[in-house]
Amino acid sequence: MKIRSLVAAATFGFVSLLVVGVGATHAAEVKVLSASIMRPAFTELTGEFERMTGHTLTISYDSAGAVRRRIQGGEITDVAIVQKPAVEALSEQGKIAPGSIVTLARSGVAVAVRKGASKPDVSSVDALKRTLLAAKSIAYPDPASGAAVGVHFRGVVEQLGITQEVNAKAKIYEESSTPYPEFVAQEEPEIAMMQPMDILVTPSYDLAGWLPDELQNPNAFTWAVGINAKAKEPDAAKALIRFLSSPIAAAVIKNRGMEPASP
Repeated sequence: MKIRSLVAAATFGFVSLLVVGVGATHAAEVKVLSASIMRPAFTELTGEFERMTGHTLTISYDSAGAVRRRIQGGEITDVAIVQKPAVEALSEQGKIAPGSIVTLARSGVAVAVRKGASKPDVSSVDALKRTLLAAKSIAYPDPASGAAVGVHFRGVVEQLGITQEVNAKAKIYEESSTPYPEFVAQEEPEIAMMQPMDILVTPSYDLAGWLPDELQNPNAFTWAVGINAKAKEPDAAKALIRFLSSPIAAAVIKNRGMEPASP
């Protein structure tokens, strides 16, 4: 037990040194613009980062599409978190600093049902189609908002040829001050399309299963971080990225339902 404690302490100390970095001279306010899916992880990680570095985080959450549009429009933040292809495109446009992009986590789209309800079969494309047609109500984020799950699910129902049937019973979440998990809990749909990170913070819902592999889009659900090309606190932003790539952050990201890119 003592050996484990010593190893844990040594690991924590090493990570702290990496995160703080050599030459850190002042505490800074790091402005973060992030896709909403990272909210549960940041809720747990923010205090630890601030304690280790002396920096403070000011985080603004939005749909993935809105984050991309806001950065494209010239909004100045220190750090942006969105899908990796979007971050890379923003870098090519001169909005994200070259060489600053780091992959954080991978996820996908899953089906959630009310806790205690029987779990429908979503194990194959045909099974998923039958489940969606049989469901009395289906919740998903508005694709027009740029929400990754909403955009992806719209493509899925179009591919299955059941757009009209699904939209007739859809409970569509529009971006607001109420997070999507709270919307699902309030509306109580029979089925909700969510990422596991959101399911874990919705106590009244359980994971029924992932969409079949053929209907997943790994690139669209690989989340990455980059430093704004006009960041006011680039050194503190680098410290945050080192922290988000550390074993401490990886453990939290995994517990929150995503697969961390860094062990």
